[in-house]
Amino acid sequence: MTSLILTLVALLAVVLAVQGVIAWQRWRGTRLVTCPETRKAAAVEMDLKHAVLGAMAGRPDLRLSDCSRWPERGRCGQPCLTQVEESPHECLVLTMLEGWYGGRSCAYCRKQFGLIAWHDHRPGLRAPDGRLVEWKDVPPETFPDVLATHQAVCWNCLMAEGFRMRFPELVVDRPAQGHGDSHDHDHHDLVVPPPS
Repeated sequence: MTSLILTLVALLAVVLAVQGVIAWQRWRGTRLVTCPETRKAAAVEMDLKHAVLGAMAGRPDLRLSDCSRWPERGRCGQPCLTQVEESPHECLVLTMLEGWYGGRSCAYCRKQFGLIAWHDHRPGLRAPDGRLVEWKDVPPETFPDVLATHQAVCWNCLMAEGFRMRFPELVVDRPAQGHGDSHDHDHHDLVVPPPS
């Protein structure tokens, strides 16, 4: 009898843990919503503790832990939560970025984007004025405007062209060998001057 009770308790603990993990995966990440009050894009984060505990209790309890509008407008009644509840995956910033890069080609090497390794080789952007921009420097609430005006840049070109912009005296351009674009990074040599 005692082993049956222990088995049931262990099974219940596993079920609760699985529900918690599913809720954590579903509600984590920065999301973009349209603020019902201002009608402008706002970046929001879900309160994961409440989402996970609510899921484990069988009563989803969704609330925001942060919003890009709060510093200037103060806390609100969180009416944007309906947008998150209706489309939890679609309003994720990561989902939006993957959709935007999908089917696009790098502004420099023209290679089409495939699966993006967001954890280590994040692509970047080329601004209308030619500057290179990394995503860490772009506030999420400005993503819609940035995506409308900037070009996609792959990680390799972001690194190579960024180096070229910062240290032009260390890069020697050689003409392409028979084919390829002048921005094909196989034809750039980095020259390090000898120590003085």
